[in-house]
Order: sequence, then C-alpha cells, then structure tokens
Amino acid sequence: MREQIPPMRESLDEWTVRMMSWHFGEESGSPFWLARRSRLPFDPIRDVTDYASLRLFGLFDKTDLRGVSARDLVPRGFAGRPFRVVETGGTSGPPYRVVDVTRATYDVLMYRVMLEARGLLGGDILAMTPSGPHAYGHFVKLLGDSWGAAVFSVDFDPRWVKHLLRTSGGPGGADAYVEHLITQTADILRDERVGLLFTTAKLLMALAPALDKPLAEYGVRAVCTGGTSCSPEEARYLREEYLDGVQWIDTYGNTLAGHALQGDAPSPGEPHSYHLPPPFAVMHVVRPDDVWQEVAEGERGRIRVVTLLEDLFLPNLLERDSALSAPPHPWFPWPGVARVGPYEDEDAGQITEGVY
Repeated sequence: MREQIPPMRESLDEWTVRMMSWHFGEESGSPFWLARRSRLPFDPIRDVTDYASLRLFGLFDKTDLRGVSARDLVPRGFAGRPFRVVETGGTSGPPYRVVDVTRATYDVLMYRVMLEARGLLGGDILAMTPSGPHAYGHFVKLLGDSWGAAVFSVDFDPRWVKHLLRTSGGPGGADAYVEHLITQTADILRDERVGLLFTTAKLLMALAPALDKPLAEYGVRAVCTGGTSCSPEEARYLREEYLDGVQWIDTYGNTLAGHALQGDAPSPGEPHSYHLPPPFAVMHVVRPDDVWQEVAEGERGRIRVVTLLEDLFLPNLLERDSALSAPPHPWFPWPGVARVGPYEDEDAGQITEGVY
C-alpha cells in the first residue's frame, strides 16, 4: 500500500509538520483554520514540531463545524480545484459538513490494494448505500470507475431511518423502509451478476435471510460493509448461515475520521481488527478519565482520532465509540482497534444508529 500511495511513505512527524504549514499558511490554509490561528495560545507552524505536539490543540469540539460555510473549509491551496461537499449521517444530531478534494482518491487507492490482495479486484458492483451528500455511495462509484465496473445503486437516506426510529418509539418503526430497500436490492441481484455488494452490517442482517438463495448463488464474491458493526454472535450467524463462499470485508469509521480497514483475525475465535492508515489519520484508544493516556494492548477504552488530511484537519476528536486496543496487523503495520461498540456516558450525547 505504501508503494502505491506516496504520502504513506512519509513519517508521521514529517507529515504533521507539513500539514501545519498547509492548513495554517496564509496562501494554502482554509478560512476556517486561518481565522482560529490568532486565537490559539501557540503558533501551529512554529510550535508543532512533531505528531506528539498536536496535543497542544487539546480536544476538538466538532460542534465548531456547525454553521460553517463549506467554502470556508476548502484550503486556499486547492483554489480552482473541484471539490465535493459531504455530510455525516446525523447519528448524534444535525449533520456536519466537510469537503473532499483528494480524500476519496486516496480512499479508492487503499481499497483497491486491499481488494487486489484478496483476489477480488474487478467485476460489477451493487451499492446498497447512502448517496446524495453522504461519502459512502460516492466512494463506491469512484471505486467502480477505477476498473470500469457497472455500479448499480439502491439509495437510502440514513437520516430518514433515524427520524423514524426517534419518532416511532422503537426499532420497528423503520421496518417498512428497510423492506423497501431489500426489495430493490433483490431485484438487482436477480437481474444482474454483481461480484461485490456494498452495504451496512445492519442492512446485511436484514437482507441475507430475505433472499431466495445464498448470496454466492447470485454471483456475489464479497460483501463489503461499513458503518455500524454486528455483535460477534450476529456476525457468526451471518457467516455460518448465509455467507458460505462469500468473503466479508468490514470497515470501521465515519465521514470525519475516515475509514479503518479490516485486518483478519490472527487465529479462529479472535476478533478482527480495524486500522486507520497513517499519516492521513491516527486512532488512539484512551482512558475515558484521561484522554491523553492510552490503554494497554487488549484493554478497552474510548477512541480518539486525529484526522490529518490535506482536505481536513481535526485534532484530537473524541469518538462516540469504545474499543479494544489492537496490535499492528501483518497487512496494516500500525495499531488498530477491535470489538468496537458505542461509548455509553452522559458526555457522549444522544445516539441513534439506525441502519448505518
């Protein structure tokens, strides 16, 4: 992966220093961060000399992104370049908007490398994913474009699902909408021979039992999921009952943090891990009572993420999730997380996951 994506060959410290010059330089920085530079008690360009120095920023409050014009998030160094505005799914309230200039390109390159390593590169795609303002559907289409795939789309609005759940008084409130999505997906599976199915883990739980035959008999070679995760029991049930002969590739992440790639479990019965690719982003598992102290390998803590993209800089964002700290993986030689689940505490906010 590092051979095909040049920025991944840079050290984290070197990339951090370069990103400070980029995001806080008058000629290249975004209006959002340039306006904040004078209010900081330090100079990011002078005082951030390595990755560890990013602690100077403290925790980033993502609510600062609400009400900000999307154009104020575009770095001046990207002036004249096409960009896409993407939004979060609204799991913890009104969505946040950020911009994508180069990020999706890097995401596609990384995912292609992973698919090729698994023998899955090529073929047509069925995307049972959000589109519109959401990054997931856009990413899948760009991925298919990279090898000339036909990409069949079943659109869904995760915010509408969450609205139904919040207003109907229970998880059954979205059943009719989920059935509508499954009907469209089943029609495409019957009519087209797709090799890859992209969706969410929760929709896969609903789709697989509703089909007339196993996914492999429709020609599906792999299911690629993102968003929320299944419990170990649900995952075991899906694999044993419905995914025989089908690879299952999961990712963990979101629009702000990026998407961590799945490393298979080192031995049967152990959980698989997820790894965010530095230097674009770094994931830490920290003690809830001291967010600057990382937990020991194998222990559970809250996830803190630093996003260091040219498109987006978010220092020290506390996620709404907890996880076990996982060691580096042979495929992804940097630490990761395992057994991700919601972080339940009064400061984590109200969460409605829905099907995404």
